[in-house]
Formats: sequence, structure tokens, C-alpha cells
Amino acid sequence: MHEANHAHRRAAEQHELAAHAHRTAAEHNEKGDNETGNWHALRALEYSDQAYKLAREAHSKSRQIVSI
Repeated sequence: MHEANHAHRRAAEQHELAAHAHRTAAEHNEKGDNETGNWHALRALEYSDQAYKLAREAHSKSRQIVSI
């Protein structure tokens, strides 16, 4: 159970980092700083991809606990 909770927590942290990077990208793009905005947008995508992988892992571990 601890492993599943840890995986869920890590996924949530990555989601929060992605959201922050998205907001930062939007702020830079609104100011016309597209290069920096694009860099933050790419970081957001990386965080989102990592969050998705961790969420799948957490879901898998949760299912293993239920099936025991």
C-alpha cells in the first residue's frame, strides 16, 4: 500500500510542476517572449508525460493490492 501511495504522490507532484510550467509559459508568451514561453511549454510536456507514467504505475500497484 505504501508503494502505491508514494507513486500517487509522485504523480501529483509532477502534475503540479506541469501546471506551474504551463502558467509560466503562458505568462512569457503574453509578454511576447515566445522563446522562453516555448521552453517552459516543453518542460510542462515533460512533466505531464512523467506524471502520466507515474499515475499508470500507481494504478497498477493499487490494482495489485486489491487483487491480493
